[in-house]
Amino acid sequence: MIYEEAPSLPYGTLGIIGMRGCEDMISRIDFYLTHWRSEDAQSVGQLTLDAVPPTPDEGRFQVRASCPRFNTGEGKALIQQSVRGYDLYILTDVFNYGVSYSMYNQVVPMSPDDHFQDLKRIIAATGGKARRITVIMPMLYEGRQHRRFARESLDCALALQELTTMGVENIITFDAHDSRVQNAVPLKGFENVPPTYQMLKALFRDYPDLMVDKAHLMVVSPDEGGMTRCIFYSSVLGVDLGMFYKRRDYTRMEHGRNPIVRHEFLGDNVAGKDIIVVDDMISSGDSILSIAGILKTLGARRILVFCTFGLFCEGLSRFDEAYEKGVFDKVFTTNLIYRTDELKARPWYREVDMSKYISYIIDTLNYDRSISELLGPTMRIHRLLQSRGRGVDN
Repeated sequence: MIYEEAPSLPYGTLGIIGMRGCEDMISRIDFYLTHWRSEDAQSVGQLTLDAVPPTPDEGRFQVRASCPRFNTGEGKALIQQSVRGYDLYILTDVFNYGVSYSMYNQVVPMSPDDHFQDLKRIIAATGGKARRITVIMPMLYEGRQHRRFARESLDCALALQELTTMGVENIITFDAHDSRVQNAVPLKGFENVPPTYQMLKALFRDYPDLMVDKAHLMVVSPDEGGMTRCIFYSSVLGVDLGMFYKRRDYTRMEHGRNPIVRHEFLGDNVAGKDIIVVDDMISSGDSILSIAGILKTLGARRILVFCTFGLFCEGLSRFDEAYEKGVFDKVFTTNLIYRTDELKARPWYREVDMSKYISYIIDTLNYDRSISELLGPTMRIHRLLQSRGRGVDN
């Protein structure tokens, strides 16, 4: 295992709750935890990500809970077993629009606000009896509204404060839009987890011919805000870094933002190189497709897009068209948020499974161990690169 041997006693009885829309992920997490902790469990290295998870009724660590709705749209939370003394982990995907509820005889898809309210209801239903509550929110609620420029709300900071006031001790998120929002809750745990290792592992499996050196590969940031994550990728891979900056029209607003007029590239020659474009999310996809098109006109070979969260708010048709024209080659996103069946079936899409990684984090924290090694993937990436040189599938 990649962390120290656990002590004999956990911090508290382990319990995991999957909010609506997280059933598949929570079942896979329960599968790993059950196997790791059973007396006749196999070693972690022999488990595969393709193993079939148990049904929810078979889950060993899953806590039975639900959030039913009244016909008016009002809701409540029910926890159907005692959680007194539990070390409780609540997984929520606040961007899952694939679940709905009935209100005044109309089917309403759940919004981020609806999911966040249900999360608070579940926390309230514990009645303060859990020994510790950790919220795992892969894509941070209101994460793009993390700082104030004018007379506007600070929704993400308020949400974090609200959760910690209700008794949440730790908040775990992935690839936060700006992790400095944790300053809103300085006395509570806040972990921003990078999916770097899992992304690269999926990339090398799909493209075994990829040459990782400055002559054949470059990492590109789509904007100045994403430079930090791209600097890490380029440093750990030992390749050059490029960046785009966005010219915006600050005289008008579209969909809550100033529209982008043009993307300008800053960097070395990309001709003949494979390009990894790294961002935290794909919303409309305008920026990614524009950037990919510019890189292609500059002579780039293959365009490989890493985005932790694939929202695709305006559908998939434009990506289909761009793929057919050869503008990009592959989009990698995690399974941390909702993905439609249509997206999964696209030839240009690759899903990166994060369930085993989350299971490691939960297992380590339950024994009150440090997760520093899990959060810093540098050594694992170096081992991955070394194994590629030996022809080993790590």
